[in-house]
Amino acid sequence: MSERAIVQVAREPGCDDIPLPSYATAHAAGLDLRAAVVEPVTLPPGGRAAIPTGLRIALPLGMEAQIRPRSGLALNHGIILPNSPGTIDADYRGEIKVILMNLGQDPFTIQRGDRIAQMVIVTFSPVELELVSMLNDTARGEGGFGHTGRV
Repeated sequence: MSERAIVQVAREPGCDDIPLPSYATAHAAGLDLRAAVVEPVTLPPGGRAAIPTGLRIALPLGMEAQIRPRSGLALNHGIILPNSPGTIDADYRGEIKVILMNLGQDPFTIQRGDRIAQMVIVTFSPVELELVSMLNDTARGEGGFGHTGRV
């Protein structure tokens, strides 16, 4: 296993009761984020809200935090992240908030401390764009949406 990067975390005032993000299992890729709502928030069908986590982070340069949905919330309740994955950049220092949307048929209530999303921290390589008049050919070419058929 490779050496772990250090990510500094700060809590918002009044959020000492919210657990820090943690891995649910030894091999999980995502850290569970929890709701730091003061009062319960109910999302009606079709509704959405930015849910605070009570956390700020400082990522090392060359890393981003991707905010992703929780599969159980999506399957069992229709709760998704409409901007998934959300990106937290290394220079962002504001509170992490998660946009939740209810695609289910019933209202869904978020309580303080509920696990609402996952945060996956990944490395990336910045690139430099080079404008060219033509791209090299590939076997796929311009084949896009559904170009390979159903299977």
